[in-house]
Parts: sequence; C-alpha cells; structure tokens
Amino acid sequence: MAISRKDQIRALLKSIETGDPEPVAVVNEAKYIQHNPETHTGSEGLADLFKRLARTEPKVNIVRAFEDGDFVFAHTEYDFARRSVGFEVFRFEDGQAVEHWDNIQERLGPNRTGRSMVDGPVEAVDHELTEANRAIVQSFVEKVLVKGQLDTLTDYVDEETYIEHNPRSGDGISTLRSALAAGGDDHRQIDYQRIHRVLAEGSFVLCVSEGYVSGVHTAFYDLFRIAGGKITEHWDTTEKVLPLSEWKNDNGKF
Repeated sequence: MAISRKDQIRALLKSIETGDPEPVAVVNEAKYIQHNPETHTGSEGLADLFKRLARTEPKVNIVRAFEDGDFVFAHTEYDFARRSVGFEVFRFEDGQAVEHWDNIQERLGPNRTGRSMVDGPVEAVDHELTEANRAIVQSFVEKVLVKGQLDTLTDYVDEETYIEHNPRSGDGISTLRSALAAGGDDHRQIDYQRIHRVLAEGSFVLCVSEGYVSGVHTAFYDLFRIAGGKITEHWDTTEKVLPLSEWKNDNGKF
C-alpha cells in the first residue's frame, strides 16, 4: 500500500532528527520553492542539510498532520538550540513536495488554564464537513479577526466549551473576547489584515494570515477544531516577518 502524503511529510520532518536521507526523496529539489525567509534556496541539498542538523541532536515531534488536496500541513514541536512550536505547510505536485511554508515561535506556557501549545486531539473527524468547516473559519477570521466585529463572536465560537492553547490566554469566550479587544494581559495590539490561505481536513482548519502585533509585521498561523458547527479549540503560532533586507531568498513569507 502506498504511503500517504501525511506520513511522507512526517518522515521528512523526523529526518531532521535522525539524519536519514531516504525521506528526502519526497521533495523535488529541482522545483522546490522555499518560503522561509531565513533559509537559502538551493545552497545545500536537503539530505546533506538534515544530516548536518542531526549531529546537533535535535528533537522533532510531529503532533498532528492533515491533508487538503495538494497540501499537507503539520503541527510540530522542536528542540534545537531552544524549544519551539511550528506549523509546516507543503504543496505537492506530481507526487512530490515542491513548495514549503512555515511559521515557528518559541514554546511558551502552559497558559492560565494549564494548557500547552500542542496538547489536545490530534485526529481529524467529520471529514464530510471539511468544506463547511473551512467556510466557518474563513468567515470567522474575516469578520472577527480582520474586521473586528466582536459582536459576532458567539456566531462562531462555542460559548460552553471553547478551549484555548495560546500561551498568553486561557479557556472561555470571555477571555477570548478580552484578548481580541485589548491584547490580553500583556496588552499587545493584534491587527489581522489579510488571509492568505485556509486549509482543512475534517474537523481541523488552518488559517494563514498576515498583520501586525504592536506595530511589528507578523505572520499568524491559527489552527481551529470545529465541532457542532462552532469553533471549540484553538492553537496558534505568531512569527515576526523579517524585513526584506534580511531575506535569504526572494520567494516571500506567504
């Protein structure tokens, strides 16, 4: 039986830890487009790069992975020089990965309700509701996060069961409302401006957005779990978008 794209990406990411060159074959390096601004394109083969990284004894854990058409998106945690949490997105073409985006931040927490940035359910359910759940998240981010229509929050978020994994926040719709209105306890001003991509498999939906945190150009990756037509759980990472002068490739963050 052919290995799934999700498992191919799991093996690829795990090879950063092991140095195993075989999983790198899933990547078409001749076509590979790298969107991490801190990574050179084509300067070093992935097999050689991962072999070199493995000597530093990194730890890689792929917490969840999902598939949406030509895309695979994974929620990961890393322990390199520091502990971090990230989302990895790969686009496939003709059976190989040809494009990659990511969003990684330092691992913080647990948050005020004791939740980590990665715990919780990992398997998608309700696959027949993929498109409906995608639409829910698209509308939520557009209306609530981009346009700031907080009066519509309860149209999208489950008032009874909402679970929050952001390390600066906590469970409950009132806490979410406060964070969106005033930036939470640290009073960061969060300004979503544009959605770039919404990926979904069943009950899990990842939204990739761009905006600002207290005036700093920022990429937002928000993962939502939908149940009963409402957002019931949320994970995220935020990462500063480097100024153009510091980019190591010309492909752009998004």
